[in-house]
Amino acid sequence: MTVWLCAVGSLVFVSLLSLIGVLTLALNENRVRGLLLYLVSFAVGALYGDAFIHIIPESFRAPGSGAAPSFWILGGVFFFFVVEKSIRWSEGTVRAPGARLEPYVAIMLSVDAVHNFIDGLVIGASYLAGLPIGLATTLAVAFHEIPHELGDFAVLVHGGCSLRRALLFNFLSALTAVLGGVISLALGAGHAGYVDVVLPATAGGFIYIAGSALIPELHKEIRWKVSAGQFLCMAAGAGLMALLALWAR
Repeated sequence: MTVWLCAVGSLVFVSLLSLIGVLTLALNENRVRGLLLYLVSFAVGALYGDAFIHIIPESFRAPGSGAAPSFWILGGVFFFFVVEKSIRWSEGTVRAPGARLEPYVAIMLSVDAVHNFIDGLVIGASYLAGLPIGLATTLAVAFHEIPHELGDFAVLVHGGCSLRRALLFNFLSALTAVLGGVISLALGAGHAGYVDVVLPATAGGFIYIAGSALIPELHKEIRWKVSAGQFLCMAAGAGLMALLALWAR
């Protein structure tokens, strides 16, 4: 029972990090939107850094994995291409009451939901190994998620969400961590083989989102000072992922 209470408490804490974007509500909305290109740049670096520094190496760590993770990464790219194409075919845009959203908003939310679900699986399994390991893993995931949640919030607002709706969507997506953790705790770490498929597919989704939706948005701004700022923010996002990887060793 103690393990369950600590694990669920950790999962709720990690999910609540999705509301970190509320800090921006104290600012003028026009000022927030003026910072969006830099926040989106940071998100690009964080997404690429997470995929190439964290998720992909972890996907190849399983004994005898061979080239299978590579195919699942490609499968993730192709899958989310089909999802976005389907959205564009059906409506051209994804609509919500009072808002006009870009198609990549739905893609971003679905990819992030899968990523959070996997975070929940990892946290749940770590608590099965012992409370100290579970707490350490929760801390690592928390540091790992903060830049992502800020970046995701920026992407949602950039895609047409109001600030408050972006917070709501981000929070609902984050709740899949609780679902993943409960499943992991209920089934036990020995039955989490499906993570070998979902993990690299999630990396493929992050690569697709950053490369197909976000970077083209950044190229719409050509002033050299702004472009330099975008590059530095991208480097900061990737650099933070690298520092987290070094810290976790």
